[in-house]
Amino acid sequence: MLTTGKAILDVANEHSFAVPAFNISDWAMFQGIVEISEETDAPLIVAIHPDEVRHIGADLIPAIAARAHRSSVPIAIHWDHGADFAQMLQAFQYGFTSVMIDGSLKPFEENIAITKQVTEAAHVLGVSVEGELGTIGGNDSYAEAGAAEIIYTDPDDAVTFVEQTGVDSLAIAIGTFHGFYPKDLKPELKLDLLKEIKGRLGIPLVLHGGSGNPDDEIREAARIGINKINISTDIKVAYHDKMREVLGTDSKLREPNAIQPECIRAMQVVAAHKIQLFGAEGKGSLY
Repeated sequence: MLTTGKAILDVANEHSFAVPAFNISDWAMFQGIVEISEETDAPLIVAIHPDEVRHIGADLIPAIAARAHRSSVPIAIHWDHGADFAQMLQAFQYGFTSVMIDGSLKPFEENIAITKQVTEAAHVLGVSVEGELGTIGGNDSYAEAGAAEIIYTDPDDAVTFVEQTGVDSLAIAIGTFHGFYPKDLKPELKLDLLKEIKGRLGIPLVLHGGSGNPDDEIREAARIGINKINISTDIKVAYHDKMREVLGTDSKLREPNAIQPECIRAMQVVAAHKIQLFGAEGKGSLY
């Protein structure tokens, strides 16, 4: 069933679990993620970054929506890390049911202004909105460009931001990193900060990054307040590492039907682990 991010995350918020937002970069990855979500009866957010939109092409979005409509679990199609209002208009036109506007590197008042503008437009169309406050840093193209370090979310600013923008969910910075975690930094979530922000806001909270953070920290974060966790690096590493392995065994392989099935299964093993870790397994029955 195709639905909105808000419809999915409000239930997760009520029942204290996190929904995985898996970034997909091709049709095979998308189908594999939907299949493992259905197998585990887990709600799903299909995240597509602007770079990925350019890669797969806008014409594939209606096919993704059609498959979501037929799914036995609720699915939202989410524009990940939108940079400006023009991109949000594209997302609305293409049929995304959820968008993220990332103004986290802008001055606070500018972040509020652009997020409010997007929220007002999206809500007219029934599209849900995720904002971001604080930065998590990163070392890949999916990071907030220019954010070299973590700037933790301030609880007072978070209250003001949500009140003035009307966002449906908020991405916060509590100690994660886009891509692989830097070797000179120790992965560690500020769970006390998460508890404070959750207690003051009450709305669904989002965690970006997390590939290098210990499972027990991620599990606890999902239990006490995080309701959406973005996963990109982990599933892509599994998918493409297996593809390198398969191609390395036979230089004559050329047909996707012979190459991709093992790659999809490797990705699904990682995805199933995340679904279980976040507490999303079996939660499709709540919708």
